[in-house]
Amino acid sequence: MSGERARPVRLGVLFGGPSAEHEVSCASALAVVRALDGEEYRPVAIGLTRTGRFRLVPEEVLAKLRDQPPAARAIDDRLEVTGPEVELRRGSRPGTVRVCAADAPGAVLAELDVVFPLLHGPFGEDGVVQGLLETLGVPYVGCGILASAVGMDKVAMKRAFVAEGIPVTPYVWFDAHRFHGTNDPEELVAGLRRPLFVKPAAMGSSIGISRVDEGDDLAAAIEAALRHDRVVLVEQGVTGRELECAVLGGWRPAASAVGEVRVSGGWFDYDQKYFGDADPMIVPAVLPAEVTSRIRALSLGAFTAVGGWGLARVDFLYDEAAGELYVNELNTMPGFTAHSMYPKVWAAAGLGYPQLVDRLVELAFERHAERRPR
Repeated sequence: MSGERARPVRLGVLFGGPSAEHEVSCASALAVVRALDGEEYRPVAIGLTRTGRFRLVPEEVLAKLRDQPPAARAIDDRLEVTGPEVELRRGSRPGTVRVCAADAPGAVLAELDVVFPLLHGPFGEDGVVQGLLETLGVPYVGCGILASAVGMDKVAMKRAFVAEGIPVTPYVWFDAHRFHGTNDPEELVAGLRRPLFVKPAAMGSSIGISRVDEGDDLAAAIEAALRHDRVVLVEQGVTGRELECAVLGGWRPAASAVGEVRVSGGWFDYDQKYFGDADPMIVPAVLPAEVTSRIRALSLGAFTAVGGWGLARVDFLYDEAAGELYVNELNTMPGFTAHSMYPKVWAAAGLGYPQLVDRLVELAFERHAERRPR
């Protein structure tokens, strides 16, 4: 790690959480811990239970997991939320955080210089934990409160994209009250053609998403989405290729190589992402140079549209026959396992996983230094 900062940097890896993406977060956390240089960093793993309590993973547990070979499937290779319950408090120096025993707040178990909030979905990727870290005054990896909130809410995200001229597929949205007040759910999607994709507005990893073709039960798909959120987004499907590009940086972000996801069943669902035995990702994607250039430019535009910082993965639908690209969504804290697309497309661009983590930590310190009260 560059600069004059004292080594090792005490890096808090925050993972778990109450969302349906708990296991994905645990897998991402272990991948990051394994990638850390032992001389540059001292990892401190803090798990968040499904009920919202912090637990400090014992150092001996971390050491044992770091020495184990990675599992074939990333989802099987993860940290567990275990250890004594703790609280996070402002540190003894500005910009640090104390990890204190919950039953004895004066007992400091660790102190952190920076936090990597590897929390996916609600309460972790939506601005909630970012607000907590802002209150504690500690540097943290990734997007801030506003960008995280906009990136998590698919309706707000699409509004931001449309305002900045980023192409999106036709869509409608509605809340649970409006759905339950209608006798015919088809009225809610008037003007959209099948297939439709019905999604919770604020959820990731394809959780709660249904594809609705002609003759399928639209109401059942909406009910499935409402189990995860009170607002539903319905998008008109596009027949095309699923492409992904990663963004890394601050005021002058950079775009990675482009990857492709080869899917079965019409879309990339949760089981294919995390429980499939075959790797569906092709990196780099085989595309004309002009299309790759457009994807990279649109990725940077989408990142800027939400006010991103640090990292994001931008997902595209490419209608090859029509030559049209659509931004499907932007993820402000994408899956970060060794098998995930974000590190893969950066590796194809020449930036390895450990160097990627190092750059993200540097960006956390950069933003904190700029925003620190003078």
